[in-house]
Amino acid sequence: MPGATRRATVPDEALTVLDTDAVRRWAVLIRATLALRRAEIDDLNVFPVPDGDTGTNLFLTFDGALDGTRLAGLTPTPDGVRRDGEPSTPVGAGELLLAFAKALLHAARGNSGVILSQLARGVADVARGHDTVDAATLAFGLQRADELAWQAVTEPRPGTVLSVSRAAAAAAGDAVGDGLHAVASAALAAAAVALEETPRQLDVLARAGVVDAGGAGYVVVLECLERVCAGDAGPVEHQPWPVRTPASRRRPAAPAAGRGRPPRAHADPARPAGSTDRSTDRSTDRSEGTDPATRHPDFEVMYLLDGADDDAVRGLRARLTELGDSVLVVGGDGEHHVHVHADDAGAAVEAGLAAGRPHGIRIARLEDTVHAPGTAGHDDPPADGDGPALGPLDDPEAPAAERVASGIVACAGGPGLQALFEEAGAAVVASGPSRRASTGQLIAAVRERHRAGADAVVVLPDDSDTELAAGAAVRAVADDGIEAHVVRAGTAVQGVAALAVFDPDASAAANVLAMQSAAAATRHGAVTTASRSALTSAGPCEPGDVLGIVDGDIVVVGHDLTEVAREVVHRLLASGGELLTVVLGEGAPPEVADAVARAERAAHLGLEVSTIQGGQPVYPLLLGVE
Repeated sequence: MPGATRRATVPDEALTVLDTDAVRRWAVLIRATLALRRAEIDDLNVFPVPDGDTGTNLFLTFDGALDGTRLAGLTPTPDGVRRDGEPSTPVGAGELLLAFAKALLHAARGNSGVILSQLARGVADVARGHDTVDAATLAFGLQRADELAWQAVTEPRPGTVLSVSRAAAAAAGDAVGDGLHAVASAALAAAAVALEETPRQLDVLARAGVVDAGGAGYVVVLECLERVCAGDAGPVEHQPWPVRTPASRRRPAAPAAGRGRPPRAHADPARPAGSTDRSTDRSTDRSEGTDPATRHPDFEVMYLLDGADDDAVRGLRARLTELGDSVLVVGGDGEHHVHVHADDAGAAVEAGLAAGRPHGIRIARLEDTVHAPGTAGHDDPPADGDGPALGPLDDPEAPAAERVASGIVACAGGPGLQALFEEAGAAVVASGPSRRASTGQLIAAVRERHRAGADAVVVLPDDSDTELAAGAAVRAVADDGIEAHVVRAGTAVQGVAALAVFDPDASAAANVLAMQSAAAATRHGAVTTASRSALTSAGPCEPGDVLGIVDGDIVVVGHDLTEVAREVVHRLLASGGELLTVVLGEGAPPEVADAVARAERAAHLGLEVSTIQGGQPVYPLLLGVE
């Protein structure tokens, strides 16, 4: 079986239950194995650009979680003493799994890290209160893990880690009567087969000749589980991941450089299908023929909801999406915060009544709260206060004049972009290829903004692979009573556009609406260099070729940075535009931006060009048109 080794018989040393020590061995073995294979998993990147970091994200997620539980005295240290000097605390296997699942979510980096934390939480939920984990608990835990992983994404699709988890869960359930090792072995075998099938389910994997990177990471987790359940102490035996002949070697050549197919809006081959933040649903305009940026529902509805289970929350989210936009349902364990913009406020509240027990209901007309940046909103605090801003956690009685309605947390991948966001008043979390922001870093930044005096906080991930971590951070701080929202800005230029309309004196709802509209209205592109051979939408590329990207799709393959950049901008401006933003990456020659600006100003009279020294890695040029 490619990618994993399955034993034909049950080893004599096989475990019948997982106790605390076995769970610890499992976690430590996963980290060690991911450390060995993270580069191999990173290389499964479907995009021929060195920004694929699934293996690195998974390793850093596990490494951070182990450090977090060790500080809490739950994982062993060489001398049995915690770093703070206290002795380690004895716990049952279920308690350790719960603590580790929470630590994984806090340490999660990238969408793959967040999904992995949900898989761990599923096993922990079933093992809650158990001193040991037997075959049935493990099988049901893997099934619960699969449910939570599918719930973590808005549009789940086959061919991703979700297919691998679904296969593992089904096989584990079938083997539950044969003992602990049989459950682990069956889950591993089914997962490895499902992983090998992923290129047949997603064409983007077939073109690259690789399997899904997130699925490969989950197979590693199951390999380590099978090893522990077998009673083995040695390293996991492993064969290379199943890699097919890339489609670029099988198919006829695509169109020549610069003449690829028209760009597909929002198609990102570098991002696993369905890997989107679940904290908010996409805004939908329900009036035909109306621009979503100008058509707004009448009411903003907010309330707290108690007593709603997972099924009820899914139904509520679906119903609210039908009723309006800017949908937010966050929380857990039966307590949720609900937000929606809708024409029928009564129906939005009735949807909550059908799901659980709504309370703290607040309804406001959006014409009172949505306003242009720089103008006072209906419920904004007065602007005549002075002195230091004190957040609610520091002084609950602090007058509103000493606080702001909205704070902002932004991710940035280069020193220039970080400085730009900081100058605009954002708390900046460094994030980029191979160093994505973790959920814990975003939680800390949101809490700090709240303590500094922001009634609510807006989070700008500025990267599609950080959206799930941002959503997880928003859900985590909601448990502390902090209102926070994610604005879907999947690229840095969309984040810059969103930042331009941010108003600290406006309500969070008004900011989210304005910023989301600005981000969505920004067409984005990039220029980078291919790191390996691949078949792209614009034809085959080889290492060193210059790639032009529009809305996440490679549309130009060339050899000259300036020429490719001009072609990308030409495509971005094909349907018009007033402002071109050029973000220069590290090492990018400034004359490239000058050449592009001169050419486009001549071709598009009245076009404004803004150049930013971003300093981001991997992409010499990031481009945006508003």
